[in-house]
This record gives sequence, C-alpha cells and structure tokens, in this order.
Amino acid sequence: MRAREFGVTPGGLPTGKHNAITDVTGVRVGHVTLNRGKNVRTGVTAILPHTGNLFQEKVPGAVFIGNAFGKLAGSTQVQELGTIETPIVLTNTLSVGRAVDAVVGWTLEQPGNEGVRSVNALVGETNDGTLNDIRGRHVSAQDVEKAIENATEGPVTEGAVGAGTGTICFGWKGGVGTASRVLPSGYTVGVLVQTNYGGTLMIEGVPVGEELKPPAAAAAEPDTGSSADGSCMMVIATDAPLGERNLERLAARANFGLARTGSAYSNGSGDFAIAFSAAPGLRVRHGETAARPYTLLPNDAMSPFFQAALEATEEAVYNSLFMATTTTGNGRTIEALPLDGVRALFEKYGRNPAG
Repeated sequence: MRAREFGVTPGGLPTGKHNAITDVTGVRVGHVTLNRGKNVRTGVTAILPHTGNLFQEKVPGAVFIGNAFGKLAGSTQVQELGTIETPIVLTNTLSVGRAVDAVVGWTLEQPGNEGVRSVNALVGETNDGTLNDIRGRHVSAQDVEKAIENATEGPVTEGAVGAGTGTICFGWKGGVGTASRVLPSGYTVGVLVQTNYGGTLMIEGVPVGEELKPPAAAAAEPDTGSSADGSCMMVIATDAPLGERNLERLAARANFGLARTGSAYSNGSGDFAIAFSAAPGLRVRHGETAARPYTLLPNDAMSPFFQAALEATEEAVYNSLFMATTTTGNGRTIEALPLDGVRALFEKYGRNPAG
C-alpha cells in the first residue's frame, strides 16, 4: 500500500487527485523496467514537463545539489540558462551516457526539430550495482525511448519499477515514489523521487530504522562499507509561474525534505533536485530574441511552495519504500520494508495506522 493508505500523512496540505507529480497539468511519467534472469534489475524513468515539443518550447528549470557524488548530465546548462529542453530521464550510473545519446536522438527526431544542432539532454542516476549487473550496461537506447514514448498522465506506478528497479533505501528495497500538494492559492507542487540512499529511517518522527534494524544495512551503493552512502534523485514540478531563481529555492527544499526521512548526506551521497515550472505562459520559444512580458510570483509568495515541496518529497520517499517489493538480483536479496513491523512501531509510539 501507499504510505497514505497506511496512515502516514506528512504535513497539513492536501494532496492532488493522484497524489503524484502528474497532478501538475501536462506532466507525464513513463517507465521501462528491466527484470531479466538472475542479475538484471534496472530500468529507466522519464518525466516530461508538457505534451508539446519540449525543445521548441523550453520550460523554466533549476537544479539544486545537496551532495554531488553523482552524475547529472546537462545540469550545467540548466544552471546557466535556467531552462529545460528535453525529457528528464533517470536510470543507473553506468547508463547515463547511453541515455544522453538516446534523449538526443529522440529529440532530433521530433517534428519541428529538423534544423536542431545542439541538444542539452538532462539525465540523472543512482547506482543500483548491489542488485543489478550494472557493469553489463543493459539499458539500451530503445529502452530510454520507450520510457519517453510510454509516458502518461494520471496515476504513477511506484516501488521497484523503472529507474527504481534495483535501488536500496535505508537498507530496505527502495524505488520510485511520488506525491503532490495543492496550495490554498490553487497551485500544485508534485515530486517524484528515485531513492537509493542511506542513513537511519524516520517516518513522521517514528525511529523505524533504529528499532527495526534493516537486514541489508550495507550501503545503497556497492562496496562503500557505510549504510549512509547512496543517492537520491528528486524531480519537482509546479504549475505556478516561478522563475528559475525561485525554482532553485524550491529544489533546495526537496533536498531538505530528505533530512526529515533520516538521510545522512554522507560523502558518497549524490542528492540532486531538478525543479521546473509547467506554466504555459513561461515557456521559452527556441530562438526567440524579442522581449515579451512574463508574470512571475514574487519571493514573498514562496513560503507555501516550500512547505509543499518538503511535504511532498517526504511522502514520495515513504511511497518508494511502502510500494517496493523484496528483490533478489546479482546474488543479493534486499527485503521490502516490513509494514507489520512499522505498524507495531506506530502503535508503540502512539500513532494509529489506518492499514
């Protein structure tokens, strides 16, 4: 079950219809899951900011880095120009290069892009080498393209799927999780995470990791010897008219949201947040040079958005854990979070789980 079905309801803001990043109008998510034989446990997750030509109509975007032990291809141009012009793709560490090439190829093939000669593909990763034969580089260009083409609005599949197929979180099976919040103003903030990091799991203040002591206390990333190492990719979407400066501030709050779950932000942690606005009026037309008016929310309007990003990120992490299933691969078995044990702890600490 999802965390909210269990009774975990971080914060006080209401969720969107699907409690997912796709509650932001036009945002779509697609997965390709590779679960082959005994050793392949990996995949691809694609997030598309709108339904049009992303290169010709770029969206405002920003990146915030909690700790940079990781690979986020395309981030420097986003930081420089403040726009995103391709689908955002998540995969495993050694498949970033192949995914970049696939996103470039897909973009060049889109109608209207016949004259394009430069593409800034935005591709992030976590290392799933404990459960997956990561050195085999099993993700193909076709897998990346399929994830993009399969992207849909509506409910998002969570847990051990797509880019989360082989990930580990706090010593239990991690994966893909998502959540959303609707502000009193009517704007929506949605978050999607790929959880593969460590620390000591806390769920709304209940010391789950300390009490249950996960059997896979080894690192989320292989051979580091520390349960705090690992990575988390976070994607934050909103329909509010936010410029790149305030999108960067919003992305920072997603990183701060990880702290609520018990993240240790260790030396070997790669914690990257990508934020974008899907507001149609802010799209930047490729090649435009003439001035035109934009309407942006001011700094003093940002506090509710910060709260929404914190709450949605926290719940998205919990969803990635609650929806994951025990996975065996590469000679290892990583157990799913034991919900019966979590339920007993909630009762011990005076909480009332719904499930």
